[in-house]
Amino acid sequence: MEKIKQRMNEQGIEVLLITNPSNMNYISGYDAWSFYVHQMLVVIIDEEQPIWIGREMDANGVKLTTWIGQDNIISYSDDYIHSTTKHPMEFVANILKEIGQATRNIGVEMETHYFSARSYERLQSKLPDASFFDASTLVNWVRIIKSDSEIEYMKKAANIVELAMQKGYETINVGVRECDVAANIFHSQVKGTDQFGGDYPAIVPMLPSGIKTSTPHITWSDERYKHGDTVILELAGCYKRYHSPMARTLVIGNPSTKVSDLSQVVLEGINETLAAIKPGLTCEEVEEVWRKSIEKKGYQKKSRIGYSVGLSYPPDWGEHTASLRKGDHTVLQPNMVFHLIPGIWYDDYGVEISETFRVTETGIETLANFPRELYIKS
Repeated sequence: MEKIKQRMNEQGIEVLLITNPSNMNYISGYDAWSFYVHQMLVVIIDEEQPIWIGREMDANGVKLTTWIGQDNIISYSDDYIHSTTKHPMEFVANILKEIGQATRNIGVEMETHYFSARSYERLQSKLPDASFFDASTLVNWVRIIKSDSEIEYMKKAANIVELAMQKGYETINVGVRECDVAANIFHSQVKGTDQFGGDYPAIVPMLPSGIKTSTPHITWSDERYKHGDTVILELAGCYKRYHSPMARTLVIGNPSTKVSDLSQVVLEGINETLAAIKPGLTCEEVEEVWRKSIEKKGYQKKSRIGYSVGLSYPPDWGEHTASLRKGDHTVLQPNMVFHLIPGIWYDDYGVEISETFRVTETGIETLANFPRELYIKS
């Protein structure tokens, strides 16, 4: 809260409306599958506790998962849900008027999955004397440097993704349905270990196979694997909403020359990049190591090669802050965590091999311990 309020002061924001469920959790601990309806935390610059505003049936969830006092839990009635005559943001505006916040500088998360155009229009309409500011990633940038406890959560998530990836390796085979492999992976992700259980990840298993490996975000079908198929597995372990993603590529039988060659380029590039990373480098400088490595073999990659990760809810496990790409001058600091995923895709094939790493005082630490290779399943 202190760090968030410091950023609010710097940006001239007196009232911050948080609708991103990851940021709501980070501030308060609130954890429920209620983000499909309108909800928010209101952080007021001169108030100690935030205010939760949401659907009436979710109010008890706030009591069970957060440190917010009863007086700061405010709910709207169910007739606001999917109504054509009134909107939850009108309720929010009325609350802000009642507590004397209607003429202040208000920050809203304008670039988030959970704040609609109508929400913004309703707030502006009902709070004509307020000044609105874009605070889309204000909290996200506070989150980018993890505490030691958060790092431990992410290491547990890494243990879970190791098990999920191994389950994928074990069950992919000729004649097996893609959906059955996905089911086994989901089971591993949720079951976790004997010491700690898993949580649902922000992104479902992505399992493109065959020609579908030419694109990274295909999930699965009920088709059966064939001999010679290349399969990409991009998964994450999740523990208490903290994620550790990982991608690997598997071939059933002997890989084609183009897949084998591309995998070697990707592996060499990722190994050289990981070896070069240390605090003080910029994201742009990290990407440059990768780019120069693959250019030696005549390859190019236009998209970013990674992004910061941590606490998240669907539909994305990225933090929407720093990206490992040209033009990003974010300086790496200890306890930042990134998913380094320099996948390369062509018209009819592709290869993904990734690592989630923590920046340490002197270099990096990969969170998962899983063979970094093109896996051949004979």
